[in-house]
This record gives sequence, C-alpha cells and structure tokens, in this order.
Amino acid sequence: MRLDETVSAVVTGGASGLGLGTVKALRALGVKVAIFDLNSDTGEAAASETGSIFCQCDVLSDESVDAAFTKARDAHGQERILVCCAGGGNAIMTCKRNKETGEIEMFPSDKFEWVLRLNTVGTFRCITRSAAGMMTLDPIDGERGAIVNTASAAATDGQMGQAAYSAAKAAIVGMTLTIARDLSRENIRINTIQPGIFDTPAMARATPAMKEALGAMVLNPKRLGVPAEYASMAMELIRNGYMNGETIRLDGGIRMQPR
Repeated sequence: MRLDETVSAVVTGGASGLGLGTVKALRALGVKVAIFDLNSDTGEAAASETGSIFCQCDVLSDESVDAAFTKARDAHGQERILVCCAGGGNAIMTCKRNKETGEIEMFPSDKFEWVLRLNTVGTFRCITRSAAGMMTLDPIDGERGAIVNTASAAATDGQMGQAAYSAAKAAIVGMTLTIARDLSRENIRINTIQPGIFDTPAMARATPAMKEALGAMVLNPKRLGVPAEYASMAMELIRNGYMNGETIRLDGGIRMQPR
C-alpha cells in the first residue's frame, strides 16, 4: 500500500509511546492521521505536535469508538490504515499468600476481565469498525486497507503476575490469521506486532538502573526498544502487500524470565 497524502489512517493509543511513534512515521510520509486516545490533554498535544486530528476515544465503549471514527472520517475521509496500539494491563498473581497474614488471595475476576476487555475486545471493536468502513472503498493496487495490531512478548512468555495481560495479548495473536481469512475477499490485510520491552511512558516509573537491567536481558542490542523501531515495522507491514495474517516478534531476541 502506498503511503502518502492521499491516504488516511487511524492510530489508537496514538497520543504516546508506540502509538505516537507510529503517528510520527505516518505523518512524515504525508499520511493524514487521526489519533484515538482516552486522554484529551496528551491527545490534543500529540495532534498539535504532529499535525494530526485528535478524536477522544474509549475503546471499551461502542458509542465512543463509533463517534471517534465518525469524527476522523468527517475530517479525513475513510481510512485505509488502522494501527491498534491502545491497551494496558495489571500485575496480579493468580493466587498468593499475604506476606503479613498468610491469607490466601486470588486474582479478582473483574480485574482479569477488564484487561481482556481493554486489549482484546477493544482491539477487535476498532478492527470491525475500520474494516467495515474500508469495505466501502474501491481497491487501489488490489487493496482496500491494512490493519496492524499490537500484542506483546507476554503473549508467549509472560512473567509472574501477567496472567491477564498474557491471555489478552495471546488472544490478539490468535485472532490475527482468522481475521485475515475473514477479510481476504475484501482485499484487507491484517498483521500483528509482538513487541518486547520498549522505552515508553509505561516505563516512566522504572529507574535508569532498572532499565539497564531490563536491557541486559535482550540478546542484541542490549537495550530497550524505542517507538521509532516499532513504527518502522508497522510501516513495512502496511506497505508490503504480501504480508498478511502474520505475527512478528520485535524484541531483540529476548525471552522473558519468570520474573
């Protein structure tokens, strides 16, 4: 797929981190971009910085997602590109003993479900809306659209306390090929990136020493990834018309330890 000023894109979670890196890469190529994000302050700032449009969006809500797509399309027309970066997680053990009381504590089911709703259902909610819109377009060079999802290294080797996050991201990996098959007759491609540890705002609480230790776990190069590297991979998955139904690890060869 060509990437220029004739094409529009939607990036969820586009106000920071991997999403913002992707927005910057798309805008550098002239693509019209709509940033979907829950935080209006960071969203408006990112839109101003990159020359994009901000659409406040809660991926947990049908109504919010529908309204965001309407605003984006009113401004830029129907998107041919969707990059899903919105997500998050928690760190709770499946079961553990309280260190002070010895009481056995279980992972609350509602907190487990929330992580799946945010990552898996939220991603799928945006995919269905975007794909339905792409289906109204005429193909260009045999394509109507391209979608990129964000999973995680935790999908295959999650650390202790990541049961919900691992399940949610593994579900994104698992549905990628199926969705590619569903959309194949409509000339819409979908791929997933499985990033390792990246230096994003989610790492803000980590000290330099912690980041150095995490980077040392990477085979090569021994550092955290940066958003521009994620964005570079996303651009290739969008451009390359023969990439479809794939999940690609982007992690420097890291294999996560239990903790």
